[in-house]
Amino acid sequence: MNQTTQKSGFAALGLARRTCEILADHGIVIPTPIQAQAIPIAMRGDDLIGIAQTGTGKTLAFGLPMLEQLREDEVGLVLAPTRELAHQIAETFLSLNVKCVLVVGGESMSRQVSQLRGRHKVVVATPGRMIDHLQQKTYRLNRVGVAVLDEADRMLDMGFAPAIRTILGQCPLQRQTLMFSATMPEDVEELASRYLLQPEKIEIAPAGTASELVDQELIYVRFDDKRPMLNKLLDENRGTVLVFSRTRHGARKLAKGIREDGHTAAELHADRTLAQRREALAGFKQGKYRVLVATDIAARGIDVKEISMVINYDVPEHADDYIHRIGRTGRAGAKGKAITIALPEQAKLVRAIEKLMDTKMEVSPLSNCGPKGGAEAAKGFPKRRFGRPNNAKRRR
Repeated sequence: MNQTTQKSGFAALGLARRTCEILADHGIVIPTPIQAQAIPIAMRGDDLIGIAQTGTGKTLAFGLPMLEQLREDEVGLVLAPTRELAHQIAETFLSLNVKCVLVVGGESMSRQVSQLRGRHKVVVATPGRMIDHLQQKTYRLNRVGVAVLDEADRMLDMGFAPAIRTILGQCPLQRQTLMFSATMPEDVEELASRYLLQPEKIEIAPAGTASELVDQELIYVRFDDKRPMLNKLLDENRGTVLVFSRTRHGARKLAKGIREDGHTAAELHADRTLAQRREALAGFKQGKYRVLVATDIAARGIDVKEISMVINYDVPEHADDYIHRIGRTGRAGAKGKAITIALPEQAKLVRAIEKLMDTKMEVSPLSNCGPKGGAEAAKGFPKRRFGRPNNAKRRR
């Protein structure tokens, strides 16, 4: 990125003076790399594919040019994979004094219908709930001037491809389409080739690039030692901690156990209502909960800048998810730490992550077994047990 552009601020990107003043009022004066590259392209009215990790400032990268490109009779449409991410995008628009309607599941349809019938400039929606409105004919997309697909790869992973095709198919052909994704697999490329017109492509960091601000650690333990190891890490490390579980049942069980061990903890997964998920995330941001246990479905909707450590209690099945998980820490210039607790038989999953990142993770001396399991792999590793003594008192 051109340093002159960055130092010149948002005005040099073609944004209106009033927009720059609103950003300055919020303490936003220097564009992030994705904003510096995406905004000028979007301001020309061109379609765009932006490859960048979460936490890089993508909402303003598509939101600012959208607001200046839309005509008086047009609206902007933003599709996001999760309720949490959609909520945060909507909050950003509202902070810019933009009339925005949030359309997600778990909330009253009638209330959304009322808001959609009122004056608004932007609709932020999850694909499933937007389809509900289209099927019930409570909203039409004939006024969409700019359509944005945020976290496109995640939406396709979650099975939203048919919904996205239906939604874009009901938008005017003469529109601008902006697509943002952390990775660019074949299904995302196919979607782009079908719905974007000669898009420009920008890539801030290669797919699989982990933040240099995050120190990564890999700990191999036997199954019975997973929970004791987690307790040890929570006891010995201060600050807020985001713990990832593979399943909603596992997240629920883990959060309960963490609370029983004396830590304040909330859970974020698909079995929680929208109100419960919002309370958990707000409580985590405000310090009410020190630990947040989440599944991957919520990984990209968590925007908390002060997370000091991410713990992968379960190794992700997909290597891409590892990048998204650890990207929750080491944000806004602050150092972060990511620890993965792996079982010996999960070495193949670990190798897939290392291949994606093109780097090898160092095995921590806290490990009590090797990556292959069995007696041979355990040679040279101390036979540690990480549980508390039977007479140890739990913290209150």
